[in-house]
Amino acid sequence: MVDIDTLFSGVRLASQYYHEHMTLGMRMFGGSNRDPAVPVDKGDRRFNAPQWKEYPLFDYISQSYRQTSKALLDAIELARLDETTKQKMRFYTRQYIDAISPTNFAVTNPEVLALAAETKGVSLANGLNNLMQDLKKGRISLSRDTAFEVGGNLANTPGAVVYENELIQLIQYSPATSEVKEIPLLVVPSVVNKYYILDLTAETSLVRYLVSQGFTVFIVSWRNINVSLQGKSWDDYVDQGVLKAIDVTREISGQDQINAAGYCVGGALLSSALAVRAAQGEWPVASMTLLMAMLEFSDPGEIGVYLDPTIIAQREAMYANGGVVSGKELTMAFSSLRANDLIWSFVVNNYLKGKAPDPFDLFYWNTDDSNLPGPMFSYYLRHCYIENKLVQPDALSMCGSSVDLRRINIPTYIFGASEDHLVPWKSGYESVNHLTGDLEFVLGGGGHITGPINPVTKNKRNYWTGGQIGESAEDWLASARSVSGSWWPHWAAWLERRAGSTISAGQELGSRAYREIEPAPGRYVKGHVH
Repeated sequence: MVDIDTLFSGVRLASQYYHEHMTLGMRMFGGSNRDPAVPVDKGDRRFNAPQWKEYPLFDYISQSYRQTSKALLDAIELARLDETTKQKMRFYTRQYIDAISPTNFAVTNPEVLALAAETKGVSLANGLNNLMQDLKKGRISLSRDTAFEVGGNLANTPGAVVYENELIQLIQYSPATSEVKEIPLLVVPSVVNKYYILDLTAETSLVRYLVSQGFTVFIVSWRNINVSLQGKSWDDYVDQGVLKAIDVTREISGQDQINAAGYCVGGALLSSALAVRAAQGEWPVASMTLLMAMLEFSDPGEIGVYLDPTIIAQREAMYANGGVVSGKELTMAFSSLRANDLIWSFVVNNYLKGKAPDPFDLFYWNTDDSNLPGPMFSYYLRHCYIENKLVQPDALSMCGSSVDLRRINIPTYIFGASEDHLVPWKSGYESVNHLTGDLEFVLGGGGHITGPINPVTKNKRNYWTGGQIGESAEDWLASARSVSGSWWPHWAAWLERRAGSTISAGQELGSRAYREIEPAPGRYVKGHVH
């Protein structure tokens, strides 16, 4: 049966669209009052160049595009569909809208045409050459790769690999102060990209900052998976990765308990590992920090559009006996969530304008992806994203133990970023409802990548803290206070209260049982796919 209200709403929308389109055309030919019929979204820089306003034809093209885009999205809101279906329709419609933007085609982009005329076609020839080079790479170049070297001007905080197995290398950083905190910090990074998001340049390195504050820092460097490791499971990552790193850090430091932090997927792995030990009656970690991590997956954000149960089931069947999940595939999926910024802007710059991308350490890191083993990846998607079992008490068994996050029961610092599109901050906040112990939630600015990187020297952005921990993220934010500058000192002060006394810094890294294997950053992080 036809819904009359929906039908009439659709007719009104179509009538409005045609009327606005005709008005736009008349304004163009009349040459008067060419104010935008549909305002440009804040942050959308595609039509900022003066050529889009100087020439009536291109002004018409840009405004017509925005009108059509708005009409398509408005039509979705009128549809009588459940919210999950609407979310998918919004996402894929935006993908289509972004792809057909007039900025993405040479003949409808006045900037491209002007540059081609100015260079007598050299810009187009350079663009074709850039395209051929990227086809060989199998990805779009986001940064000038030759400007960076891991272990050179990136990931260069002094240290050494003090342990390795087939899945991880464990790096211990050299002290930068004469005295250090007694209890060390172990960092478990994401498995999708390399660990050095936390150790980029000297100025932006969170690791270097912590070391400068007297902390002894260890970090896990995950192996870039190849065919020989294609059968590794989630349990392997918990046992051979996180739990082994915890034990080695304890042995080297001589401490019964250490502090530990998990970034992104590393937070889920760290929480899983501590829940395993808690089930066994052991608490090897004195405090836990979750950075941009999600334990509650009921609202995963836009990435949820890719998590169709049928597709996940097909993946599980594909990886039942092992397999390698391409890091390039994962990076492209993440980039599609911000397609204009991470895909199409580079298509225009690199291929239509024939320019080389600027050297940018964050974009270089973003493309330095890692492959994952199929069984591990399938487990994560099924049990965390699809079934949301990680927060369900005793719903999962790992390493032979039934896990319940509530048993961890240690002080926990949770950090989220207000513009994070992979771990929406409200979803990250939900961890407080599934953990016990002294809980602190802090909300910073920036996105999934930029959120953690807020060096004290630049004193940019702000963060929110001191809110009332409860069931609602909105209530927490309403009661929180804003603090200017970097959140790093706030976290360092929180860690310091749990880092024991101050002792003389040792001259050697590792221990008798765990000798230095090679200088940081080690071989595993250099197993890149550029």
